[in-house]
Amino acid sequence: MPTEPALPRNFLRPCVLLLLRESPAHGYDLVERLRAFGFSGEDPGRLYRTLRTLEGEGLVRSAWEPSAHGPDRRIYAVTGSGMEALHQVVPALRETARVLDGFVSRYAEFVDIESPSSVSSSR
Repeated sequence: MPTEPALPRNFLRPCVLLLLRESPAHGYDLVERLRAFGFSGEDPGRLYRTLRTLEGEGLVRSAWEPSAHGPDRRIYAVTGSGMEALHQVVPALRETARVLDGFVSRYAEFVDIESPSSVSSSR
């Protein structure tokens, strides 16, 4: 069973905004595309709750789109306010990445993190 890495709190929000900036999408498409950011897709309800929250905040809008292969689908798109929110969160994410990189670099000074057996042998 795949597990999600320890992602920053509320990381799903900027990921969804970024993916919708790239292109409007329906929920299932977003579940699949979020895998690139470390989300396993095991809890799609989490994504839909986040989409409803983002829509309630005016950061995302949705509309029903007819489907030739089944029921109509709700398509989500980022709004101008959503773009602004995405721009505002990126500096904090960059700082988080910098701090995490520093931690991993220091850890790598005494443990070969590329070798799975070295982690257990260094305990």
